[in-house]
Formats: sequence, structure tokens, C-alpha cells
Amino acid sequence: MDPVVVLVLCLSCLLLLSLWKQSSRKAKLPPGPTPLPVIGNILQLDVNDISKSLINLSKVYGPVFTLYLGLKPTVVLHGYEAVKEALIDLGEEFSGRGHFPIFERASKGQGIVFSNGKRWKEIRRFCLMTLRNFGMGKRSVEDRVQEEARCLVEELRKTNGE
Repeated sequence: MDPVVVLVLCLSCLLLLSLWKQSSRKAKLPPGPTPLPVIGNILQLDVNDISKSLINLSKVYGPVFTLYLGLKPTVVLHGYEAVKEALIDLGEEFSGRGHFPIFERASKGQGIVFSNGKRWKEIRRFCLMTLRNFGMGKRSVEDRVQEEARCLVEELRKTNGE
């Protein structure tokens, strides 16, 4: 076969596969503009004034819509009511964090900053309990911090700006 024909067939298969994957994901996501393969909706956003672009898209698709930034779908919440409903009324469902494979691989799922769900709650409970045992929230700790701050300021004054 001619190499050009093989290349065209491979590219068309990749394009169809990309379109199929995007359409299967769309069923679970809010409506939004149709993304282009590989680059998503980036061409529909004005880089100089992204907020204006998002306002225009919210007029068309409502206060909750999906944008594709590259191959990654991003759900956009526009307006006070949508954000309040997501973060306050449905806070438990929206409390998770994104997945960062590099950090998950480096910390083997045991990190504090990028943990989620049950693991995050356990770490938070342990940290708060430990900090309380060390005196967090008690007046004596505040007095110690203020005393240390005074000593630090005195030492800095002794240097005369050197």
C-alpha cells in the first residue's frame, strides 16, 4: 500500500476514535459547545478576555456548561446561584479534588495536599487532633507566638538593616 494512504487511514481512525470517546463522555456532562478533536474549545475562547467569553457561553448554554480544554472536559459554573448550589447545597458531592498522576505516583497515594474522600477526612481529623494536643486554639500558644515575634523584631533591629 502507498504510505500516504496508510497515513490518511490512521489519522482518520484516530479522529473517529477521538470523536467517539468525546461523545461517550458527553452523556454524563452538562451541555456545552461542540469541541474540536484534540484542541477542544480553545479556539472559542478569547485569550485576552476569558471572562467575557465565559459570559457569552453562559448566555447560550446556561449557568453550568462544559468546555473542553484540549482533551480534558471542564465544567464551568457561572453566577452566584450556580456556585452556591454546588459548593454549599451540594458541598459533599463537590468536595473532591482533581487527580494529579505525578503527585499520586510520587506520594504513593499517602499525601496530605492531594488526597481525597475518606483518606482526606482521616488525615484532617488526625492533624486537628494533634494540633489541639500541642495547644492550637489556646491562649498560651498565642502568647508564645507573640513573644517570639517580639524577640525576632528586636534581633532584626540590632542588625541596623545590614
